[in-house]
Amino acid sequence: MFGIVDIAGQQFKVKSEDKIYVHRLQGNVGDVVDAKVLMTSNDGKISMSGSAKAEILNHLQGDKVITFHKKRRKGYTKKIGHREALTQVKITSLA
Repeated sequence: MFGIVDIAGQQFKVKSEDKIYVHRLQGNVGDVVDAKVLMTSNDGKISMSGSAKAEILNHLQGDKVITFHKKRRKGYTKKIGHREALTQVKITSLA
C-alpha cells in the first residue's frame, strides 16, 4: 500500500514507515503532524481519501548550494551560498 501525501506544500509518494525530508515544519522532535492525503492505492484499488500521520524525527540543514554569477570583461563576480532548512519525518500510519 502506498499513498500520495502533501506535506509542507510538497507531494511525496510514501509507504508506511518511510522517512522523508520536507521543508522545515513547526514543532518539536517527537511531535506528530497530520499529512493531507491526495490518493491511496491498496493492491491496485485507488482511493481519493485517507489519513496519514507523520512523526518529526529531526530538524537539520541541507547541503550547501553555491551560486556564482559573473559578467565577463566587466570585473563583476558574485558568490552566494545557501543551505535549506529541512525536517526529517517518518510516516507512522497511512490508511
